[in-house]
Parts: sequence; structure tokens; C-alpha cells
Amino acid sequence: MQVTVTGRQLDVGDALRTHVEDGLDQAVAKYFDRPMDAAVKFSRNGSEFHADIQVHVGRGILVHGGAEAGDAYGAFNQAAEHIAKRLRRYKRRLRDHHIGEARAFESEMAQKFILAADSGEEAEEDAVGGEPAIIAEMETEVPTLTVGDAVMSMDLANVPALMFRNPAHGGLNMIYRRPDGNIGWVDPRGVRENTTKA
Repeated sequence: MQVTVTGRQLDVGDALRTHVEDGLDQAVAKYFDRPMDAAVKFSRNGSEFHADIQVHVGRGILVHGGAEAGDAYGAFNQAAEHIAKRLRRYKRRLRDHHIGEARAFESEMAQKFILAADSGEEAEEDAVGGEPAIIAEMETEVPTLTVGDAVMSMDLANVPALMFRNPAHGGLNMIYRRPDGNIGWVDPRGVRENTTKA
């Protein structure tokens, strides 16, 4: 597995880099024989160190974890344990998806926009015609997943929401984590691709 270790306003030494590579191998090797790549970013916020880990363990499977601690090693160890817990939770389903590949991972490209946050007067100056300014625009994949697989992908990637194409009817769906900790599922009732006209 190719591991990229970087630091933001922080020097990452050889000892920490070796610790990260060995630790990721131990955390991921139990579940995947050949993970694709990983990126570990360290940053410092006051006296706390933050470690952010993203691992591509298979096609379309991204696992994300992060943690803060008093030192970089502790932050990494906690984040790696976070990833190991997620992989352990979905071990059987991930192995079925990875080995069998019976459910081919299909996706299509969509535009993804990141809007500037509303922060008072500066946001008003950046806004065009009263709308927030777009600060980033990129392509992103919209995977075809069952609802259960979408929940698993959202949990592994540690994101608050996920849009996907539901193979049951071909329509776009979205799941999100509710404030009460449960998962919400949006299944709009519009015209479906697979619906035939009467």
C-alpha cells in the first residue's frame, strides 16, 4: 500500500513516518490483502496534534478517521483505532464486496460545488446577486449502491451525508446522519429512469 504522510505547518520525521506505515499495515491488513493507498495528514492546533487518515481499501471503498491528542503518535494511534473499529464492524460485508465483486461498483460523474460559508460582511462582498460565492467546483462520483451499502459507505467515510443511485429503481437517493444519531433516507418520488410510460 502506498502511504503518503504530510504535515501542515509541522515537520514529519522518519520515525513518525515509519510508525504510520507500520500502524496502517496492522490496522488494515486484517481485513484487506491489498489496500490501494492511504493519506495521513498531521496538523497542530495549539497544544493538540490532529491526525486525519483516509484509506482506499478497495474500488469505491474509502475509510476515513481522525483524532486529536497531546502528541502526533497518540493522535495517529487513536485515528488508526477508529479506522480499525469501522473495518471490524463491516468486516463480512466488506469482504463479500471486495472478493466477490458480484455487485459491480458502478458510478457516474456529477458536479460537486462547495459554497463559501456565511461569515458576515465578507460573505456579502463575495456574493454575486445575493447568492453565496462558489469557492470550489469539481467532479465527483455518484455510486450505485443499495441503501445498506450506502449507509456502510457513509459510516466508513465518516461523512454526514451521501448521495447515491438506488439500483432498485435507478433514481437518486440521499442518506444523512440526523441530530439524534439515526440515519435519514431521502427517496424522492419523481420520474424514474426505469419507469415505463403508460
